[in-house]
Amino acid sequence: MKHILQREGLLPEWVEQDAVMIAWPHKNSDWALILNEIEKTYVELSLAILHYQKLVILLPEDKDISSLLPQNNPNLHIVRMETNDTWVRDYAPLSCIKQGRKVLVDYRFNGWGQKFASNYDNLVSRKLYRQGFFALDVEWVDRQDFVFEGGAIESNGVGDLLSTEYCLLEENRNSTYSRETLCADLKKELGAETVLLLTEGAIEGDDTDGHIDTLARFVDEQTIAYVAPTDRNSYNYTYLQAMERELQELRQSDGITPYRLVALPDAGSFFDEEGEPMPATYANFLFVNGALLLPTYGVPQDEEAIQILKEALPDREIVGVNCYNLIRQHGSLHCATMQFPKGFLNPELLG
Repeated sequence: MKHILQREGLLPEWVEQDAVMIAWPHKNSDWALILNEIEKTYVELSLAILHYQKLVILLPEDKDISSLLPQNNPNLHIVRMETNDTWVRDYAPLSCIKQGRKVLVDYRFNGWGQKFASNYDNLVSRKLYRQGFFALDVEWVDRQDFVFEGGAIESNGVGDLLSTEYCLLEENRNSTYSRETLCADLKKELGAETVLLLTEGAIEGDDTDGHIDTLARFVDEQTIAYVAPTDRNSYNYTYLQAMERELQELRQSDGITPYRLVALPDAGSFFDEEGEPMPATYANFLFVNGALLLPTYGVPQDEEAIQILKEALPDREIVGVNCYNLIRQHGSLHCATMQFPKGFLNPELLG
């Protein structure tokens, strides 16, 4: 396996990690009405991560979680930080290697095209950097001129990026950029040779304008796991059917070889108390050291998805984490987390 510094561009998520970061839900976020319920989910998620590696929790000054998690765990690190919301995937910096140098790219976060408040979230990365959260040899790239979210991009670590056209070209993000200009910028900043943009695919209840991490994910350099059209009665069916055909037509960097595709089941339709759809998806998984954490929703498809990923990734444990409460605010496991590769965080912080 390549050493991290031998790679180039946006690092794939399966490389060895220093830690995973989450932002704890609080009374001033959209979680206020179900705070007790969502905190139970965050405890389960935290314990799952802590079993494998270090966990960093962003916590408001007035929030105390000492009764919820074991404070004497050496893998647990609390950082006091104000946030609007918990979807740290979309406002944390992206970890890259550029000509052997470790680089963090901080894009502007504007609440998914100005849908939600983002004044605190957009400052998180810069505050962490100024507080010495990252290793001294990590370079900082300020891209506040470009709106982009971590859940909107996938990297296989060998020059290919995967995203969705409808998110990148959404008018409240980078309206002055053409498709060609956007792709050129991503190639340059994230060290890629190819940007693969899907034009099909949708998960009912998604409010991100089609983040790729709800639809299709690289699990190794040549393999994409995706949500397949397995339920003819699902709203998602025709959209996923079209996306599946599009994925089958994609080619690797040689222009000849198709990607290996791993079909995950559609988790089915979920609705909240007001009848609004909620975006349940098995594509929203998280790599940690030695394992893959898979969102589950209390349905029979959960076990099917676990078994499929066990076969696809035999060297990793596949661990289910109940994420039903997360989709009540239209996100899931990957949306709520951000991994930092080995060597990117300040070793004094990690202890």
